[in-house]
Amino acid sequence: MYIPKNMALHDKQAIADLINHFGFGLLISPTLEATHLPLLYEAAEDGQEYLYGHIAKANGHWQQLDGQQVLVVFSGPHSYISPTWYANDPAVPTWNYAAVHCTGRVELLDASATAKAIDKLIEKYEPSLSGNAAIMPAEYVDKLSQAIVGFRVIVDSIQAKEKLGQHRKREDQMGVYHALTQSASAESRALAEYMLNRNIGTGQNKEA
Repeated sequence: MYIPKNMALHDKQAIADLINHFGFGLLISPTLEATHLPLLYEAAEDGQEYLYGHIAKANGHWQQLDGQQVLVVFSGPHSYISPTWYANDPAVPTWNYAAVHCTGRVELLDASATAKAIDKLIEKYEPSLSGNAAIMPAEYVDKLSQAIVGFRVIVDSIQAKEKLGQHRKREDQMGVYHALTQSASAESRALAEYMLNRNIGTGQNKEA
């Protein structure tokens, strides 16, 4: 991923937060086959980072994953940026966004590890479902478990980028941020919220 120095994200916690919040990733194998799926990020005490997920057995992609080096892409909030939002000219349309690219080696999981990974994924997105036998009876869950393959990516490299207009003058940043907050697009408002939380590109940060 092309990352200008002023747009590189190095803070490990911020990267983890971005992956955890926008956890629907795109897993790409060396054959350029790709699968969209939810992934769970975890960091071990020794600092090793992992991505946990599962894939349908009916999806033949899993058969080529074990031991392979893969790329996993997480797309954060993004939005079109109009040049009319800037206070200064000249300007052109652009697109602002945050994204994370992870590379690593895939390791298939056994049934027990797969079940634990699924439980953690449910706990993340809807904790009230954990142990809810009325909605997810054990026999039903066991049956569906036979139709999936669990895996983890042992991460060896992470690249993260925040292209949020931080290179523009303060008044330009303020114009963009205001326009995003007033947009009818949920994606645009989500980008504005991300910018505010990260204190980047809003015109309010000291670096602007």
